[in-house]
Amino acid sequence: MTRAIGPILKTILFTIFVPGTVAVLIPFWLMDGYPRLAPGPLTWLGVLITLVGATIYFCCAWEFAVRGLGTPAPIAPTKFLVTNALHRYVRNPMYIGVALSIAGQAALFRRPHLAEYAAVMLLIAHVFVIFYEEPTLRRQFGESYEEYRRSVPRWIPKFRVG
Repeated sequence: MTRAIGPILKTILFTIFVPGTVAVLIPFWLMDGYPRLAPGPLTWLGVLITLVGATIYFCCAWEFAVRGLGTPAPIAPTKFLVTNALHRYVRNPMYIGVALSIAGQAALFRRPHLAEYAAVMLLIAHVFVIFYEEPTLRRQFGESYEEYRRSVPRWIPKFRVG
C-alpha cells in the first residue's frame, strides 16, 4: 500500500483537474450555474445516475493507483495492466462513469443539452481511445493487452452468468 501513496496523490490531482473539469466545471458553465432542483422522480433518478457514474470513476481510479501503481493520466500511466474489478466487464469504465455523471446531471437539473454534452464527451473519448490509448497500451503491455482486448469489450459491458 505504501507504494501506492504517490499514485493515489497523483490520481487525486488528476481527478480534480480532468474529470472535475469535464464532469463538474463544464456542466456548471453550460448551465450558467447550478439551477434550483425541481422535486420529483426525475430528480432522484438524476441523483442516482450521477452517484453511480462518480462511483464507477472513483472505483476505477482507485484500482489504477493501488493495483496498477499509476494514474489515469497519460503522463503518469499505470505500471501494470488493470484488468480486474470493473475492467473485467468493459475496457473503458472510467469514461462511462464520467459520462453517466454528466447524464445524471442532465436529468437532475432537467437540462437536455447536458445529455448532448455527455454524448460528445463519449465521442471524443472514443477517438482518444482508438488513436492514442489502445496503441499506447499495445506498445506498453504487448500480448497481455492483446489478450485483454480480445476478451473484454471496449464500451458495452459483457456480463457472464455463472
